[in-house]
Amino acid sequence: MLQFGVRNPALHYRHRATAFGVVERDGLIACVRVERSNGPYFDLPGGAVDGEETEVQALVREFIEETGLTVAPLNRITEAGQYHLKSTGEPLYNVGGFWTASVTAENPDAKCEDDHTLVWLEPTFALSRLRHDAHAWALAVWLRRAS
Repeated sequence: MLQFGVRNPALHYRHRATAFGVVERDGLIACVRVERSNGPYFDLPGGAVDGEETEVQALVREFIEETGLTVAPLNRITEAGQYHLKSTGEPLYNVGGFWTASVTAENPDAKCEDDHTLVWLEPTFALSRLRHDAHAWALAVWLRRAS
């Protein structure tokens, strides 16, 4: 598994199982623009695996919460770890899978994370703007396999 981010040995990073997705439509990639007090950033949709959830279940739930899209996960394309600080300053070590998925339904009213906005980005633009290197790497893996 590839490792991204720089681990500060003075911090204790909470291990967090995650699942994120790459969804393509008309040549564009689904991303979320996240608004925070220190400025906006882009992520692939997805997030923490809660409790006894599988990655697939977490991915489906996170897509609905963040974008209002219902997705069907297709293939687990890679796995990566990312050391980072949440916008709250909490040290996290995200570890998990990156999946391809297809949209099966759209229900904007199902989206419940008000600080997340679905945006469709051109893949190479997304590569340069995604907050986490692990997300950009997973998108690069997808691009290489899709071409």
